[in-house]
Amino acid sequence: MDLIIVGTNRPKNNSTRVAQYYQQELSRKGQDWNILSLDSLPSDIIVSDLYGRRSDAFAPIQQSVSEARRFIFIIPEYNGSYPGILKVFMDACAYPASFYHKKAALVGISTGKYGNVRGIDHFTGVCHYMRMHVMALKIHLPHIQNELNEQDQFSDPLTEKYVQEQLADIERL
Repeated sequence: MDLIIVGTNRPKNNSTRVAQYYQQELSRKGQDWNILSLDSLPSDIIVSDLYGRRSDAFAPIQQSVSEARRFIFIIPEYNGSYPGILKVFMDACAYPASFYHKKAALVGISTGKYGNVRGIDHFTGVCHYMRMHVMALKIHLPHIQNELNEQDQFSDPLTEKYVQEQLADIERL
């Protein structure tokens, strides 16, 4: 099953709300995608699952990543880039098999006005290094606290238009 990856382990984050929206929309279109939130990573991942080590706690996560053909990364802006836990996650996954020649859609979010443009650019470089095929249409959601309404739907019709285009693109892959 393909994966929507919530690129943070912060509690009560907006990335999860966006991931749930994507999952709901894909389900409505007849596609099953699982959400993998980085808050489910082993708390000791930096000692248990790097440099060739593999813990029992990370094994099912690795299996999900290995079986996926496509990924949607929901990436919040942290200090002008992407969260360190996302980099640790990528480093912990088996290389190169986890991501090699797989498809990726990127969604940047921020509470500021740029929608994590810089972080998405940085993460694109990581994806290219890992030989992933990154979709050209990258979504940037600034002022995320105002983008989603109480029903977790996008309130801006232009945002909805581009998100639907990205979903249509990832469906075709």
